[in-house]
Amino acid sequence: MSEKVTKEKVVVYVVREGRLLVFRHTDYSYEEVGIQVPAGSIRPNETPEDAALREAREETGLSDFKIVRKLGECEYDISPYRFEVQHRHVFHLEVTVPTPERWPSQEDHDGRQQPTRFECFWLPLEAAHILQSGQGALLGRLYD
Repeated sequence: MSEKVTKEKVVVYVVREGRLLVFRHTDYSYEEVGIQVPAGSIRPNETPEDAALREAREETGLSDFKIVRKLGECEYDISPYRFEVQHRHVFHLEVTVPTPERWPSQEDHDGRQQPTRFECFWLPLEAAHILQSGQGALLGRLYD
């Protein structure tokens, strides 16, 4: 077995009127990738706060986000998908412009690979336990 590496990641909860902004990959089945929130790697020389705002913009296609607060940090072992432990910085964000109920988006990966296509939508917070890969682990802190 490979040695596990630790990667610095962000996970973003964008909340509006009791609902959570989530997305699904349109090129893969739910069985493969599930329902997700904006999340991703912290780049070199990037703060977790800047990474949270960038990931929210890249994955939703929206641009006007504001950090409400950092909810905390946790670790998630994503093996065997990848032999890595994700040290996650979790943020509560709000979007400051109106949005549709559902809309298409895509992440372009700075042109380095094929775009990843998403469908974004609002999910009632009570249903957010369905998030994949432990992404919902700190949802309860929204109520602290």
